[in-house]
Amino acid sequence: MPQNRNGNYNHTELVWDGKFEKSLELPPKRAVSKIVLPFQAIELINEPREGTGASRLFSGQKKEGWSNKLIWGDNKLVMSSLLKEYAGKINLIYIDPPFDVGADFSVRVKIGDEEITKEPSILEEKAYRDTWGKGTDSYLQMMYERLLLMRELLAENGSVYVHLDWHIGHYVKVLLDEVFGKDRFLNEIIWAYRKWNIASNVFARNHDILLFYRKGESHTFNNLYIPKSEKSSGKGRAWQSVIDPETGKRKSVLLEQESKGTPMPDNWEISMINPVGLERLGYDTQKPEALLERIINASSKEGDLIADFFCGSGTTGAVAERLGRRWIMSDLGRFAIHSSRKRLMEVQRKLKEESKGYYPFEILNLGKYERQYWQTAVVNGGRKTSEEKKIAHYVKFIVELYHGEVIGGFTHLHGKKDNAFVHIGAVDAPVTMNEIKEAVEECKKNSISRLDMLGWEWEMGVNEEAVKWAKSKGVRLKLLQIPREVMDRRAAEDGDVRFFELDYVEVDIEKKGLAVRVALKNFAIPSEEFIPSELREKIQNWSDYIDYWSVDWDYERLRSAEDEPIFQNDWQTFRTKKNPKLELQTPVHAYSKKGKYLILVKVIDIFGNDTSKVIEARI
Repeated sequence: MPQNRNGNYNHTELVWDGKFEKSLELPPKRAVSKIVLPFQAIELINEPREGTGASRLFSGQKKEGWSNKLIWGDNKLVMSSLLKEYAGKINLIYIDPPFDVGADFSVRVKIGDEEITKEPSILEEKAYRDTWGKGTDSYLQMMYERLLLMRELLAENGSVYVHLDWHIGHYVKVLLDEVFGKDRFLNEIIWAYRKWNIASNVFARNHDILLFYRKGESHTFNNLYIPKSEKSSGKGRAWQSVIDPETGKRKSVLLEQESKGTPMPDNWEISMINPVGLERLGYDTQKPEALLERIINASSKEGDLIADFFCGSGTTGAVAERLGRRWIMSDLGRFAIHSSRKRLMEVQRKLKEESKGYYPFEILNLGKYERQYWQTAVVNGGRKTSEEKKIAHYVKFIVELYHGEVIGGFTHLHGKKDNAFVHIGAVDAPVTMNEIKEAVEECKKNSISRLDMLGWEWEMGVNEEAVKWAKSKGVRLKLLQIPREVMDRRAAEDGDVRFFELDYVEVDIEKKGLAVRVALKNFAIPSEEFIPSELREKIQNWSDYIDYWSVDWDYERLRSAEDEPIFQNDWQTFRTKKNPKLELQTPVHAYSKKGKYLILVKVIDIFGNDTSKVIEARI
């Protein structure tokens, strides 16, 4: 029996390299360091505008104060930050974490009539594949910390399903026993499926497992039944054969009005997703909706809150939406968030057509707050220094990651790479047009002809305007995105961070009276050197690079000066497997009164990257 951190031998425990050494200041068991950061809402979807008379309908009743949540970010930070508001409030958690050291996290996307493979981002690759950097030890550390956080988020009568297979399931079972308690273990569910088996020296592996635990003494559970066949149940009724005392002949007697069938066993035969079916979204690890439907029906009731912190293509949220549950989902991958957004919008479209209610949902991240934490904890090494030194460390870090060298003697120019000078945007604020103008003017004053500006976020609409303005001053300007991968220590140390130029979008606006229509006219991805050659060969038109675009007809900064502007998704078009066609112009939109309106157009390319264009319209 292994010795625990207090030197006692009073329990059996799975111990791995790194389990205790990272958090010695914490209590001996069931503790994980928590970083609580505020969330930033970056997009609202199907949120009625004030004064429109539209209500938030849910199961036929008006429910105010809730929006479902799709969160982009590291799920450890996401769950830590959710604790402040949602500790003890989530009724059901389902997770499908990576459980194969050699798993393929690429996805397939459509280009015209053909399908190509999109490789995972560096961030996804580092997070998922390097999870196994120290073999099973590092995987167990990742899962242990996240299971501890999930336990805190669960309601007392809540439960969790952890989806695994033969690679690592037996280890995670021991982890779950430690975190939740062996007495809280309810089932090891077998999901059996058919697939094309190839002769080998082992039996074909045709099942996954789901480990089912509850948090408290009791849990929500709705018995599910396998219907009896017509032959055995008489079309749902239960009968018994008896001897008729008057005739001496055997006859059937009705025992009960209806038979529910046989209680559901722990062996589930559910087909895998058809590779060419409409449900398939290009994710090799995508799970069938029928599987999630069974879990959600069994372990929650209408209106309950469901969570999935490895959401992938959004299956959990899609099924929860259809079944009248609220949901929170998160994923590290930008493309996963985009795929989930499209999928949830398609589900809500169908609910609209069926006159069924649903909640709006919002897309969140930890944004500038996560970057502020990273700047202090990582770039500054957790040291307390002056603001000036803190900024200097940050600028040096980014410039060197960009393969440039830090320079002095300028106000707005921080480095130099080849024959271009470099400006680094603040960690917690968007790069503004005024900031760009100041840097360009300094270039002009010093006869500098090339400027690269790197930023985390951008003031809406600066891209085209800034480049044209800089050109008029004799400066060739490039605007480059600082990617989230910068904050991943492994990606930074391995030199795997890539800085991409902002996408270019051209739009046209047609006005007539109070009516307006917006059309896309051109789109370009400047950083073509990072686009695989086989993909470039399949592009026939600029619109082939676009997967989705949407419009906010009345974009404005919220009333509080401290609030970030939030994009309200009023109209959208996107490609689906059923309908790959993309509309290139909006329907006519009519305003209720004359005035000056800001129209914001958001375009998302086939890689999941977004760019925006602001149009000022006088109506």
